[in-house]
Amino acid sequence: MRRGARSAGSVGGGAAWTFLCSAALVLAVLSCTRAPATEPVAESPGLRAQALIDSGNAAYRAGDYTASAKRFASAVVVSPEDPAAFYGLGMALAKLGRDDEARAAYARSRELSRGEVHDDDMPREVRYRRTVHP
Repeated sequence: MRRGARSAGSVGGGAAWTFLCSAALVLAVLSCTRAPATEPVAESPGLRAQALIDSGNAAYRAGDYTASAKRFASAVVVSPEDPAAFYGLGMALAKLGRDDEARAAYARSRELSRGEVHDDDMPREVRYRRTVHP
């Protein structure tokens, strides 16, 4: 190399390295000082249960009774006092041939809806189960 000539990696490479290190440091500092992400707004259990019931109904109409039963069961967990969740669970379980569990779900639906629904407005399956279960 001749005298006074600079190598490509000496000054230019050092400046690039310094720039990259500075940029990394700035990014690290910014990531530490960033405001925390806001938590999603929690929806009420009633809204969540209704969304699960709607999803269970859609799966039931599509003929996916296993998925339907899972969604209705999730709705029962979220809102254990919702007769519609138990009724849907009973419908799906009946289609899966799990009759004893379906009867129990129908009976729970009937218990929860006592006084709210007249016999004429009650679904046929629940009225039928009333004769089977006390």
